[in-house]
Amino acid sequence: MKTIKFNQYIGIIIFIFMGTCGTGCKKFLEHGPDLRTQLNSKEKLAQLLTSAYPKADYLAFTELSSDNVEDKGPATYYSLGGSEPSFVKNYMFEDFVSGSQEAQGSTDFYWAACYKAIASANLALDYINKHPNERDLLPYKGEALVARAYAHFMLVSLYAKTFAPGGANNSMGVPYVTEVEKVVQGSYQRGTVEGIYQKIEQDLTEGLPLIDNSIYKVPKYHFTTNAANAFAARFYLFKGEFDKVIASAAKVLTGDTQTKGLLRPWNTTYINATDDAFNIMFTQSSQNSNLLIGESSSLWARNFYIRYGMGNYARNTILEGKNISGGSYTYRGNQYIYPLITTNKFKELFFESKIGSGFGQPYVMVPLLTADELLMNRAEAYVQSNQYDLALKDINLFLSTRIRNYNASTNEVTLAKIATYYNTQDQKQGLINTILDLKRAEFMQEGLRWFDLNRYGLTIKHTLVDENNKLIKTLELTKDDPRRVFQLPQPVKKAGLELNPR
Repeated sequence: MKTIKFNQYIGIIIFIFMGTCGTGCKKFLEHGPDLRTQLNSKEKLAQLLTSAYPKADYLAFTELSSDNVEDKGPATYYSLGGSEPSFVKNYMFEDFVSGSQEAQGSTDFYWAACYKAIASANLALDYINKHPNERDLLPYKGEALVARAYAHFMLVSLYAKTFAPGGANNSMGVPYVTEVEKVVQGSYQRGTVEGIYQKIEQDLTEGLPLIDNSIYKVPKYHFTTNAANAFAARFYLFKGEFDKVIASAAKVLTGDTQTKGLLRPWNTTYINATDDAFNIMFTQSSQNSNLLIGESSSLWARNFYIRYGMGNYARNTILEGKNISGGSYTYRGNQYIYPLITTNKFKELFFESKIGSGFGQPYVMVPLLTADELLMNRAEAYVQSNQYDLALKDINLFLSTRIRNYNASTNEVTLAKIATYYNTQDQKQGLINTILDLKRAEFMQEGLRWFDLNRYGLTIKHTLVDENNKLIKTLELTKDDPRRVFQLPQPVKKAGLELNPR
């Protein structure tokens, strides 16, 4: 294995994952990443941990690689600047190769952001471990461990083969970084997917009991107990340990009335809101459903300005067509001027580099973990545990908050209705189909569909059309296509890390 040589203390985090990315990373280095001489109080520790969450989003590249998108045809008004080439590559199932990691929404950008977050978590843990008698630091240790687990989980879920419950899982993982780099050379390896999952679980199980919500000024921006348990439920769902999914969810969803109050109010607050009001409130911390919110340097709020994206099929078929309940969703599929279509979920915010200059960095707030996903994850765990009645109960509770003019007598989902709708007598498969379809509609433009497609090995098709909307070509990703694993940034190859097969 090659040794990586460099002169920055954070080692592979800065030099390999960010140090080759141009001016933006130069600015990061200029702001002094070595905080060891400055980190000398609980207050500074808390401040450091605000950077232990990825400041980039996966929404663009996972959504545009999924089956939620289509070619809306050539036009002159598609423009997202420097990020657009990355988006096109995603739709074409091609790797985005760039000399810069600054393209917002790209796989390279997210990779770098995750390892930057991990570096902050490790620096915090290093400080805490050097002060073993300071018991008031333990909640911060809990946050740092869970944040480190989350960043590595997202990395292994995107840049390595999907974990197969009961499988060998001996394919390449991602570097699991647990130490602050203190030497001028370090060695890193990808390990295996199985090994990475073991380390994630170790961090998660050690960190979660230490979390104390009272230390946070704005809890929704941190791993609270609810957010950490929601993450645990997602992790164990991917791992195939369904009893642990149910147990984790039970710590957040404690009863029907309480759970309903945590779900997005599509049939009440949202349906009565103006487009502008909805656009603002969806990602706010005041929304009960949002369990963890992340700040992301991103152009994703402008997603309707791209050729390959949400179109008429998603709006008319997935969102506005009749669904398993026999009713219609309350979801929004806004159209400005065809084909500019969006769910209107994300409000672009802006950091000005200089007040009044008009120049700066666009960003969005991203719901990273929600009660709605948690409920559907529990429903899936119930199905996989052969507890069909409990799965149906969760499914119908979910639907009661998002079917227009919901009426239990006509909209309740039953096994018989599922069998008819999906034309299958396989009750388990019918329930899984139901959950995947409900999640697909609920999380449109939120990037989560990609993970379900990979977990179940579903074929993904993208169409290419001409100016008359005539089909030119169909692109396809089958179950075992290596392109279902996103490529690592090219610079890591120079550091001795093996790229994903193509």
